[in-house]
Amino acid sequence: MRALRVALVQVEARDDVASNLARAAALAAVAAAGSDLVILPEYVQYRGSAEGFRASAATVPGTTTAPFAAVAAAAGCYVLAGSHAEASADPARPYNTAVLFDRSGALVARYRKLHLFDVSVDQGPSDLESARVTPGDRAVVASLDGVGLGLSICYDLRFPELYRSLAVAGAEMLAVPAVFTARTGRDHWEPLLRARAIENGAYVLAAGACGAGGPGAIAAWGHSMVVDPWGRVIAQAGDDEEIVRAELDLDLVSAARRQIPALANRRPDALPPVRDVERAGF
Repeated sequence: MRALRVALVQVEARDDVASNLARAAALAAVAAAGSDLVILPEYVQYRGSAEGFRASAATVPGTTTAPFAAVAAAAGCYVLAGSHAEASADPARPYNTAVLFDRSGALVARYRKLHLFDVSVDQGPSDLESARVTPGDRAVVASLDGVGLGLSICYDLRFPELYRSLAVAGAEMLAVPAVFTARTGRDHWEPLLRARAIENGAYVLAAGACGAGGPGAIAAWGHSMVVDPWGRVIAQAGDDEEIVRAELDLDLVSAARRQIPALANRRPDALPPVRDVERAGF
């Protein structure tokens, strides 16, 4: 059996960067014991006002990611340090960047969030992430000792074409660090995670933030979970800070893809650009 031990850190970041980093790194160090891969949530360095978020931006690697590199090196495991505000050419709009460190603490991958959370849901939330974040421009699959890990962040979860591309590019695991909102999370979080796993015959590893966050933040759903390639939830958290552990049997990926070969049965040659799709009845 090809096995990989994962730990998801569910933590509440607030509006104090130093405190957030210390708390998250301490939990990551606990999670790293006996793990091959630790994953933390989106915006692990800061949750609060837009002004505070911009002020928290740093280079990657840099001051906000260094504590997690240290955890990876000390424990000899991979650490996906959630996502951070990464300084960009536009001081008003840093990137929202997921950062992966290898077993030596070296930076081996970064992924800048592609899909930005510009929504207005009845009874909340209402947000315009694009007003404070510069989007990325490419998908990323990282190798963990030869196992493909597809990187994504939160709102990306609603765009299945991203995950299909990651799976086709070699991802057997799909990481989803998130601050999924409490309002949408109760109805959408688990169904979307399970769908992405089933569609691609891949493990989905979703580390969610929890709690209200600092002033100006949107309350987070929590409920971090690991979903297997058949769509079964094999580990999950509740509402509060918690570490979720699971041992992945990676042979289940090939078994799921053999039984339902959706990746092999794709017909990209038959899919025209959206502008050419017939809109009958409009």
